[in-house]
Amino acid sequence: MLRFEIAGLALAVGVFAAAAQDMKRPRIAPILVDWDAVAADLGARDRQQPVVAPGRMAELSRTTGERFANIAASPVPVLLPFDTAAFLHDRAMGSDGIALTNPPADNYLFGFNSVPFFYPGPAGYDAVAIARAQEMPELRVGFSDPIHIHIGGSAVLYEVDEPTGMIGWPVHGLDEFPGIRRMFLENYVRYTFVRYGVPYVVAIECSDGGVRFRKMSCRDADKVAVRFLNALRVVGGTPQAQPEAITADTIDRPAEQSSVFAYHSPGDILPGTGFKRRGGVADYTVYSKIRFPLKDAPAFANSQSFMNWGNCETTGRYGAGSVDGVRAYRCRVNGQKLILDESAADNYSYPWRDNFCETRYFYVGQCPAGLGHQGQDIRPAFCKQRIEGANRCEPYLHDVVAVRDGAVLRAPSQEALFIVTNAPNERIRVRYLHMLPKQFNADGMVSGRLVREGEVIGKVGNFFRRERGTTYHLHFDVQVPTKYGWVFVNPYMTLVAAYERLIRGRGQEIKEQEEVPTASIPSHPPATDPGAAAKPTETAIESSPGNATELAVRRDERVDKSSPIKASLPVHAGGGHGGIERNHTRAGKQITVRPVGRSVSRTGARAWYIRRHIHAGYGQHQTGYGSF
Repeated sequence: MLRFEIAGLALAVGVFAAAAQDMKRPRIAPILVDWDAVAADLGARDRQQPVVAPGRMAELSRTTGERFANIAASPVPVLLPFDTAAFLHDRAMGSDGIALTNPPADNYLFGFNSVPFFYPGPAGYDAVAIARAQEMPELRVGFSDPIHIHIGGSAVLYEVDEPTGMIGWPVHGLDEFPGIRRMFLENYVRYTFVRYGVPYVVAIECSDGGVRFRKMSCRDADKVAVRFLNALRVVGGTPQAQPEAITADTIDRPAEQSSVFAYHSPGDILPGTGFKRRGGVADYTVYSKIRFPLKDAPAFANSQSFMNWGNCETTGRYGAGSVDGVRAYRCRVNGQKLILDESAADNYSYPWRDNFCETRYFYVGQCPAGLGHQGQDIRPAFCKQRIEGANRCEPYLHDVVAVRDGAVLRAPSQEALFIVTNAPNERIRVRYLHMLPKQFNADGMVSGRLVREGEVIGKVGNFFRRERGTTYHLHFDVQVPTKYGWVFVNPYMTLVAAYERLIRGRGQEIKEQEEVPTASIPSHPPATDPGAAAKPTETAIESSPGNATELAVRRDERVDKSSPIKASLPVHAGGGHGGIERNHTRAGKQITVRPVGRSVSRTGARAWYIRRHIHAGYGQHQTGYGSF
């Protein structure tokens, strides 16, 4: 193996005139449960004896725990579509006078099919119930696929601004839920209500444009949601001492400065790439103290749509000649010169860049335009070309890990994999995309699987409906529970903080309008002893044609003073690069590229309408849980 040192990022004194803004902790409020009201409701159903909440809930949870594992761990009353009274009666005494010690739970779901996901913990609980339209003919719902109904009750609420683009609808026929709200937000019809002092949310994914792309219409989803709400009963939970305030301990930055890692400020997306040219969101919040999602450093957070090989996300592009024989083009939104080679060194260089609010046709309440990307693109350490000169990366070479302890939420064969974390004073869920669904299935990565922080859950890929459907990268996003239900929040600074801990060095924030050279690799790395073994703190990368980084990188990414430094082209005001790096090609080698046809024009009105209603990208192709 050849080992080369990564080139350093020259962080000269005085380059960063403006002081970086501090990272922020999330604002989290505890919920106080009215267990007396729970006891009163249970007593109304069992008038033979007075009900004391702790004793009755312990007894109830012990019994229903046979069907809903660990239900006693929930510090809030668990509401599910479950005929608790009939279940307890039948368990105590069967129809023939003999006690039923193990009655089938699915018989008590009020006509719903099953509950494949149930995950309680110190911060509340999450569950997913399955409904089938053919089993509820009275609703007259014409949808053949399984309907996934999400419900959750939270002991904590993350305080965020009201999401952009939220649509409120009037509520009818649910008088037993005082103050209930119905809304459409981030592709879901949602009912939010407070019972026993606890905020609950029922949500079903739907399409606002009618039944299409395997999504049911919101009108039909609403019918199912109302039936679901009317079937909710108290199933378990345990009264616990509750904090008066919560201080989220999410920030733990290394003291030492990294000599190479730099990142643009949150919200500073590539110029012109926001939806309708709107900008990003400058959210400095570190929502969780996660482990970085890629197993090894280096990694590069940047855009995969508006950098080399990117498709400009249907905003239009035009030809720009060639660079060293590689076809060049420009995205119309910002005119940045790009080449049709995803292994280009510019894709695998610091500094990082936020792309949470880049142009996408997904609903994102935190973005100024109400539409955006929903998460962050992350490229791994290097790109190994599949075929020399093909300018595409070989997938599945870099491990992806669980960022927190939690439970997998994923329907079989679904592209997206969620990990739901439920810990003291913390309830979040993260989503991974573009990994290989078949491998997920083979590894048992389906709903209910428990994973540990740092556990390998798959490999970085390029799967999007099919193999090689996108560039070689990981999409990672974060959602937190709010009074509006689960909402997307910018994961950028959460990832920055996690990466600093991984490399054991603090990054340098690049404020808008500042100039700084980017970290790249030497065109001609120094010769090393190929027989020398990598140090235990180094990641050795095999030398192969087309690698954008043929090097061994120290885990803390420190660079020896004797190491040669080769910086790429400077970043000019506004963030655009002045040209194309050529460091990814070998000396004397000509790169060929397949024809790509004519330049792409702006999308027409009809094309935009179609993209608008299918929320072009990840959402419409998911058959399970897209977002909560």
